Amino acid sequence: MKTLLALVFAAWTSFALAQAPAAELPKPGAKDLCPVCGMLTAKYPNWVATIVYKDGHAHFFDGAKDMFKFWHDPGKYAAGHSREQIERIAVTEYYGLQAIDAKGAWYVVGSDVLGPMGHEFVPLASAEDAADFLKEHKGARILRFVEVGAALPVMLDEGRFE
Repeated sequence: MKTLLALVFAAWTSFALAQAPAAELPKPGAKDLCPVCGMLTAKYPNWVATIVYKDGHAHFFDGAKDMFKFWHDPGKYAAGHSREQIERIAVTEYYGLQAIDAKGAWYVVGSDVLGPMGHEFVPLASAEDAADFLKEHKGARILRFVEVGAALPVMLDEGRFE
């Protein structure tokens, strides 16, 4: 019984810690533009991804796909910005529509769910949610943050998911 309680507490604590940074995230304003594509990000609250810098400055994206493009080459989209300056990254979780830690999320690609810019990385909070989403929405595969290379976001634009 003690082991079961310890496991439940550990799982809940991990979940709570993953949610804590997202609770303090700034929200995009009506005029905030995605630095990658130029879309108004506040128009798509169910897809918003956010990068917050150590100095408190934030960039907002209309989906995880553009956030990943930015992540792989921040200087291309915002002069003077680098990965080393980033404090945290969040994405909007598909089912709960809450901001979650982007590096801890599970992403499904190749599904029948499209974001504001077409094919998208659909962020999910758990492996179980990702597996369910993959099956229910005919997804191609599940990825973790570290598995998303620089080429994959561009491939999604072309409708390729390999």
